[in-house]
Amino acid sequence: MKLLVKAPAKINLSLDVLGKREDGYHEVEMVMTTIDLADRLELTEISEDYVGILSRNRFVPADERNLAYQAARLLKERYQINKGVEISINKIIPVAAGLAGGSSDAAATLRGLNELWDLGLTLDELAELGAEIGSDVSFCVYGGTALAKGRGEKVTKLPAPPACWVVLAKPAIGVSTSEIYRSLDVSSIRHPHTTEMIQALENNDYEGVCENMANALESVTLHMYPEVLHIKKQMERFGADAVLMSGSGPTVFGLVRHDSRLQRIYNGLRGFCDQVFAVRMLGM
Repeated sequence: MKLLVKAPAKINLSLDVLGKREDGYHEVEMVMTTIDLADRLELTEISEDYVGILSRNRFVPADERNLAYQAARLLKERYQINKGVEISINKIIPVAAGLAGGSSDAAATLRGLNELWDLGLTLDELAELGAEIGSDVSFCVYGGTALAKGRGEKVTKLPAPPACWVVLAKPAIGVSTSEIYRSLDVSSIRHPHTTEMIQALENNDYEGVCENMANALESVTLHMYPEVLHIKKQMERFGADAVLMSGSGPTVFGLVRHDSRLQRIYNGLRGFCDQVFAVRMLGM
């Protein structure tokens, strides 16, 4: 039996870091939304007690480092499943990009195997399992738009952002999230206005969303990787309504309402950046 599952990327409309926790993670407050840029997973049930990962992308690990692998193993062990699964990942979301590609693959695997193995788990139960795998997995289980707190596992649904285009550009580098957090001085960061961002979403206020987009990790990543700052400046120069780095980077995204301006920004970025995408928000 086979099942196809979509694993959409996310962007951070707002990302605040409140401090270091006793467990070594950081306390965060993030407003996230899913976008129409997605990996596609094919789950094939097999009789052997085995989890296999297949991908043509050489940057996708095929072992226990892969979060989709971890999700399948967790379900197998927690619910004593004695059959296996082959997970074929068609990787569209750039790797190590700040777009939660690996986390979304894990979430899609949890949702898909819940159906394939007829486990009958609720989304809340799947999100709880997801929190054991990684900080963004719980949000990715739900998708849509949400406020994520704690280390990212406490998820509260929010209204969808106003309709607009999202242009994304990823430079030819990868960024280590743990390295960025290690380099962060929480006492010196400018904290985003999370409450105002939530109010803008509740009021369907596009200008308010643009004005309150902020990422507390930007100062670290932009300092360590000047190419990320260059992309941000170019996207602003080409006329995006608001520009921000997603997650710990290095992907930068801009919001755009007008189709004519979208084409200019997209073409301008393609002049010096290989991985450029123009997509819609999924929102709900």
